[in-house]
Amino acid sequence: MDYKNMKFKIWNGCDRGLCHRACGRQDKQLNTYDWLEDIPGNTDTTDLVEVQFKNTRKGYYHNVNKIELHKGDIVAVEANPGHDIGVVTLTGKLVKLQIKQAGVIKSPDDIKRVYRIAKDVDMQKYKEAKAREHATMIESRQIAKGLGLKMKIGDVEYQGDGNKAIFYYIADERVDFRQLIKDLAATFHVRIEMKQIGARQEAGRIGGTGPCGRELCCATWMKNFSSVSTTAARFQDISLNPTKLAGMCAKLKCCLNYEVDNYVEASRKLPSKDIHLHTMDNEYFLFKTDILNGQCTYSTDKNLAINLETISADRAKEIIEMNKQGEKPLSLLNNGKAKPAKKPIDLLAGADISRFDKDKTARKNNGRNRNGNQRRNGNGSRNEERRQNQNARSDQDDNRQQHQLRNNRHNNNRRNNRQGNNNQREQRNQQNEN
Repeated sequence: MDYKNMKFKIWNGCDRGLCHRACGRQDKQLNTYDWLEDIPGNTDTTDLVEVQFKNTRKGYYHNVNKIELHKGDIVAVEANPGHDIGVVTLTGKLVKLQIKQAGVIKSPDDIKRVYRIAKDVDMQKYKEAKAREHATMIESRQIAKGLGLKMKIGDVEYQGDGNKAIFYYIADERVDFRQLIKDLAATFHVRIEMKQIGARQEAGRIGGTGPCGRELCCATWMKNFSSVSTTAARFQDISLNPTKLAGMCAKLKCCLNYEVDNYVEASRKLPSKDIHLHTMDNEYFLFKTDILNGQCTYSTDKNLAINLETISADRAKEIIEMNKQGEKPLSLLNNGKAKPAKKPIDLLAGADISRFDKDKTARKNNGRNRNGNQRRNGNGSRNEERRQNQNARSDQDDNRQQHQLRNNRHNNNRRNNRQGNNNQREQRNQQNEN
């Protein structure tokens, strides 16, 4: 095949991806990578096509009218009653494999037909029906709550022609919703279909991002949900923390089952935890294992991490075989040599022993300096107070002296005035006598 002359391009239609007609990821959930898209005659092998509707609902239909369909085309398909509108997501040989894997078709008579590529009238009805879904879901929840039913209506999907509505609900117990169907039919005037889904299916319909940073598996490629148990976490040595093991759906993460087979296969190569290793110096108990690397860590105590030694699984099996024959190696080391004794570590090697004394001397000097400064500061403050007191006393003495001087002057003036008055009286008396 001449690859140089072949033209590969990026398709800019409704779906996106590399190579002709977008065999890669698209804007729909549960996309299937169509690696046979570019093979000539692929679509002629079968008339079956895969059509996807809202969220994760898919259906398989016969292209009886031989319409040229490609991935991303919007088509009108047969429904019961009326017709529905969906998007073509897969054509060719892979459709048969998808039907076999999903197991949704029990007989060829169950497969309906593709009518035509959707027209403008079909798309207008489709948009009008989709615009009613949110309001219908809110009102249906209120009706179910009024009837006292223990169920949660998670989503509502109208058929493309608006003649039927599918109500997806979650319930832990069996629910008798016969009266609910009558009330919903009387309220919305459409044919009612109730479909129970689980927590994982609801998470797939809503979508989201997982703790790994990628889009949820149930919303991108997972179609069948297998049961997940905590045994898978134990095989992988994962901490049994419910908050870390639970996904967006509050159930155990589906990804716990992805690598459990590899861990189970690798754990078979490791020695049993009940087998103890005996050497010339001690008895060792299995403390922990690194399953994928094939490493075993042994401790001299059965419950505590004491004198830990890490060896390979092959070396551990070799020692087990030696113990069965009554032999004991010198140590757990691969070379069979005795484990070198640990020498005591001199913490003061190369250190100055008097460094602590210097610190003490410096601390004493610092203390003396502080005390001297405090004393000087204290003496200075006391001297200042004394000076202030002496100044205050001298001011008081000056005030007293000035006050005494004023009093003395006043008294002298009064005496002088009295003497003057007495002299004048005597002179007057003498004049009168004369």
